[in-house]
Amino acid sequence: MAKLIYSGFTSLDGYVEDETGNFDWAELDEEVYAFINNRERQIGTYLLGRRMYETMAVWETPDVIPNGTAAMLGYAQIWQAAEKIVYSTTLHTVAAAKTRLERKFEADVVRELKSGATRDVAVGGAALAAHAIRARLVDEYNLLIAPIIAGGGKPYLPGKVALELELLDEHRFDNGMVHLRYRAKS
Repeated sequence: MAKLIYSGFTSLDGYVEDETGNFDWAELDEEVYAFINNRERQIGTYLLGRRMYETMAVWETPDVIPNGTAAMLGYAQIWQAAEKIVYSTTLHTVAAAKTRLERKFEADVVRELKSGATRDVAVGGAALAAHAIRARLVDEYNLLIAPIIAGGGKPYLPGKVALELELLDEHRFDNGMVHLRYRAKS
């Protein structure tokens, strides 16, 4: 059975974006991109909310990324090779290749997807991840913590959910970011 992995950037105080919707503090360097690429190669399918899908659409056409580095272009290849499921009630269509649109997140459907997948599944976007976390579907949490305190905004994790986690891995980057990988205890 494949794992469902929630990966994302967060401030030290646990926000994916500040109160104005800004997340440019999650700017990545070549070292972090290379690390992410090694992690993301295992992903066969991405589950995305509308906003995350719209943010990530740039990876469909990496030639529009100014000053794209080798690691950035490598990430674009990983992204383009994966299947993507976008959950939205407001989008009418999705333009990206290997992408389909679903109107509603259904835990049983995602559970079935995990059991039939040969590669891991990733959930992206805090709002969509909250559904998966509350349904106890997330097997692994990959946090890239930026050296900033946002002071408020959209939280990385949903409130009123208690889980026990086991630390699997940690990595410190030269730019001050830290990666923490946890497994959800059964």
